[in-house]
Amino acid sequence: MVDRRDSFHPHPEQPALPLELHLFLLALRYLTHLPVPRDLPSSDDLMIRATKYYPAVGLVIGGVSATLLWLLAQLLPMPVAVLVSMGLTMLLTGAFHEDGLADAADALGGGATRRDVLKILRDSRLGTYGALSLAMVLAIKAACLMALPLWAACSALVAGHALSRMGIVQVIAATQYAPHEGSKYRPPGVTPDGYRFALVSAVVLALAMVPIFGLWAQATAIVMSFLAMSGFAQSFLRKLSGYTLECLGGCQQFAELGFYIGLVMWL
Repeated sequence: MVDRRDSFHPHPEQPALPLELHLFLLALRYLTHLPVPRDLPSSDDLMIRATKYYPAVGLVIGGVSATLLWLLAQLLPMPVAVLVSMGLTMLLTGAFHEDGLADAADALGGGATRRDVLKILRDSRLGTYGALSLAMVLAIKAACLMALPLWAACSALVAGHALSRMGIVQVIAATQYAPHEGSKYRPPGVTPDGYRFALVSAVVLALAMVPIFGLWAQATAIVMSFLAMSGFAQSFLRKLSGYTLECLGGCQQFAELGFYIGLVMWL
């Protein structure tokens, strides 16, 4: 995956409210291509503190994606509307997490040892495992959204994008980074307070979605999301004893996929 951070610069002390907005904008700039001021001061400390807003950024991405799907569905058949909206959403994010999934799948599929995995991660070319994994994940996500009524598909996009980015925060908080020679980038960490903030945000969103999907459908979706993400993360952690940026991208994709599958099982 490509490092999206700009050069780091010291930042002056700021009042609480502007600082929180600053952190949200840093997270938004890092995870998307949305128009955000490019001259925002940034540092390692600020990027770590901005991690707590990853679910909030996911909420923005999901909201834009749901709006696109609803508008396109007024003009196009549902399958076409879903595929076009997914494509536009990937343009919005620069396919950031999809790129990570493909790289991680290549490394896991082709690397028998830790050294092999790291060697493949440093290779920017897309291999068979990465291409097939990415194609299958995107295809299943599209099939799930097509199988849902329009109102449910739009709501699923909002919740799926937000909660799957909470999965990134969970992996960062629960495991350790796997530094390796040749790595150009260390993913941001998360503070204990930042993790609690992100978790509360995700719980509030999940509870808000219960009246839309129903308790059992929502619970199933969350469980499936966690299982899919955990399965992918564990397969990666067993080989590297830690996470990398590519691992986080794959975790987000599988968490989102699992959420949609869980909804389809009920709805």
